[in-house]
This record gives sequence, structure tokens and C-alpha cells, in this order.
Amino acid sequence: MATALRAIRGNVRQYGMIIALIFIMLLFQFLSDGILLKPLNITNLILQNSYILILAIGMLLVIITGHIDLSVGSVAAFVGAVSAIMMVNHQMPFPIAMVLSLLIGAAVGAWQGFWVAYVRIPSFIVTLAGMLLFRGLTMLVLDGKSVAPFSDGFRAMSTGFIPNLPGEWSLHMVTLGIGIVLSMLYVFMEWRGRLIQQRYQFEVLATPLYAAKLIVIVLVINLFTYVLASYKGLPNILILLLALVAVYTFVMRKTIMGRHIYALGGNEKAAKLSGVKTKKVTFWVFVNMGVMAALAGLVFAARLNAATPKAGVNFELDAIAAAFIGGASASGGVGTVIGAIIGGLVMGVMNNGMSLIGLGIDYQQGIKGLVLLLAVAFDLYNKNKAS
Repeated sequence: MATALRAIRGNVRQYGMIIALIFIMLLFQFLSDGILLKPLNITNLILQNSYILILAIGMLLVIITGHIDLSVGSVAAFVGAVSAIMMVNHQMPFPIAMVLSLLIGAAVGAWQGFWVAYVRIPSFIVTLAGMLLFRGLTMLVLDGKSVAPFSDGFRAMSTGFIPNLPGEWSLHMVTLGIGIVLSMLYVFMEWRGRLIQQRYQFEVLATPLYAAKLIVIVLVINLFTYVLASYKGLPNILILLLALVAVYTFVMRKTIMGRHIYALGGNEKAAKLSGVKTKKVTFWVFVNMGVMAALAGLVFAARLNAATPKAGVNFELDAIAAAFIGGASASGGVGTVIGAIIGGLVMGVMNNGMSLIGLGIDYQQGIKGLVLLLAVAFDLYNKNKAS
């Protein structure tokens, strides 16, 4: 029990957000008369928030290094506009257009990363300028008009679903199978990690608590896939999101680059004295943010089936809020990919739930602002308590 309490204290923000997410979902499930957790609405939640979750992953890395990026919404809109010109106006095959769009995003990130990392202009100023610059370029590229429609192949990235087994099925059997495979993979990885901890004589959870944790998470995974299987199955964009979460979680936990990012955000001078190439790390974090903004722009354009001058408005605010609500520290050096995803889901469920019960946009914005303020205040409270 003592080990469990220490684990909870060490991750109080993330566990708190998981509990908050569950509470918010149950609250709006009750207030919406059971609509929130219907298979169709769960699928819509994933599709509606996919681009924000993609941005939140990239924004997390920026915030961990102690910076901020206000330009991601404008960059997403700009890349979406350029991709539409390539695919719709010039009939370019969508795989080539997507690769070129991601390269444009990387170039934008490199441009902003250069000014932040090497010229030492504060990221707030650089990305504020980027927000204005790329919003203007978006309107210029599109000439103030929407460009549409995209090909079915491109749209399938954001609105399509994985295929089912041949035959007549009441449920999406492939989705159910994926849920079982993910459960087995999770149990295997947890069991392997526990064996390694025991081998090196680290403290581990008591067996009953450990078993209860595994059972609860396996049930959640399979319940989630069952709900999706009751509609059309796993959306393609969810597969992309899961891949991004897995890759970035591995990078941040297991690689030298991840450790350097945390070290830079924790104490830049100490990191530099320890041999971390702080300028290079900052530069590549912004390049990565540019790529993620480009990907989010492509996903949003595919879902909307059009590139519009007003695309991406307030995306940066939602991404920043997701990272902070999910446990990232305003002073840098703290945060997890899973936490950012949880923060994004908190925002997404609140948006969806408030819309379902008929709350106006004015109330929605105010409530989201209060949630963000309370999340940052909670972070400062924990930090002051620890010190």
C-alpha cells in the first residue's frame, strides 16, 4: 500500500487528470441522457479531436523545453491550403502531396527554431510573428476562397475506418481482435517490466494491487474497442494517433534525445554543462512541431474536405491547454505524452458534452478557461508543496 501511495504522489497530476476525465465523462453521460457514450458519439469525439491531439503531442515537447508555439494553428492552415493547391488545382497524387506538405512543415519549424535557438529571440515573439505571417500567407495562397474537394483516398485518412472481415457481422470483428491483441501486448509489457524491476530489487506494487491494475486496464481497452466495434470499427485516424503516442512515448522515455529534452527544460545551464547541445535540441524540437502542425493541417483539411482561410483558428490555444491540463509544467522540464493526450481528451469531452446539453459558446469558452487556470494553479501548488 505504501508503494502504491508513493506512485500516486509521484504522478499526482496525471492520476488526477485520469480521475477528472472519468468524472467529466460520467457527468455529461448523465446530463446528456446517455448520448455521450453512444458508439456514434465516441467515434465523433475521436474524429473531432484528432488534429488537436496531434498538435498536443508536438506542443508538449516545446513546453517541456521551456518554450511555447503560438503559430501552430496558422501553420496547420497554411499547409492545408498548400496541400489543396497541389492536390485539387494541380491534380498531384495525394501521397506525394502529403510528403511535400510535411516537408514544408519541417521547413517552417526550422525557420522558427533558428530564430529561437540560435538568435535567442523569445519563442513567444517568434511564434507570434509566425502566427501572423502564416495566417496572411494562407489567405494569400487561397485568395480568400475555399479550395475543394479532395480525393477519396486522401479523405480516408481522417474519415475512413479499417476494413472488417468478409461476411455479415453485427460487430466489427477486426476491431474486437485488435482490442484483444492490445490487451495481451499490454499485459506482456507490464509483466516484463515488473520482472526487470524485481531483478534489480526495485519496489513494485503488491501482487493484488498489480493484478487489479491489469484487470481494470484490460477491461477498459476491450470495452472501448467493443463500443467502436458496435458502430464502424476503429477509425484510421485513431491508428495514426496510437502510432504517434507509442513512438513519442518511446522517444521521451527511452532515448537520449528524450532525456536531453527533459534536461534542457529542467535547467538549461546545467544541461549545457553536462554536454547537452541545447541549441540543437531546441532547433529540432521546433522542426518536430512544424511537422506535427503540418500533419494536423492535413488531417483537418481531409476531415473538412476543403482548405479554408479560417482553418486552424484557436488550434494553438487548445493544444497548449491540452499539454498544461495533462501535466506539463509552465516552467518546463515536466510532462508526458500520455498526459497531453489525457488533457486533450478532457478538453474534447468537455466541448462535446457542453454542446450536447446545449450550452452556448460563451459559456464553453469561459469554462475551458477556468479549467486551464485551475490546472496550472494545481501545478504550482504541487511544486511549492514539494519544495
